[in-house]
Amino acid sequence: MHKTTLLLIAVAFVAGCSGRPSIIPNSDKSLDKTSSQFAADAAKRHPYKKDAPRGGEAVARAQVGYTLNQIDLVNLSQEPWKDVEVWVNQNYVVFVPSMAPNKLKTLPFQMIFDDQGNYFPLDNKKTLVNKVEVYHDGKMYDVPVKLGD
Repeated sequence: MHKTTLLLIAVAFVAGCSGRPSIIPNSDKSLDKTSSQFAADAAKRHPYKKDAPRGGEAVARAQVGYTLNQIDLVNLSQEPWKDVEVWVNQNYVVFVPSMAPNKLKTLPFQMIFDDQGNYFPLDNKKTLVNKVEVYHDGKMYDVPVKLGD
């Protein structure tokens, strides 16, 4: 009886998260959306803003965790960032409404989409995170990337 109850709870938990980029809800309520919502938003943000003014290196850090298939991003400046587009490999994007200084944002690969509605690949042997950039205040900034696992 106990095993059956645990199985039902597990199934209910997973079923309740269908369409979500991760099983665990994002701690940032503005990022607690369905995959379809992230894909639709990303489609509106394409194409990549190659002609945007460059802002140099952002006072920030991105850490890529291939085991969990996510990017942890932190704004290390003293200023909050508003209306941030996080671009990965100049092809995948996710919108982050605000990034307060020194507050970590966890971005699962399954919330970062290309213009065709495909999230960042989970096959870490073929496709790696080579470049992370943030677009805010009308400029594109490079973010230093470190391996987290």
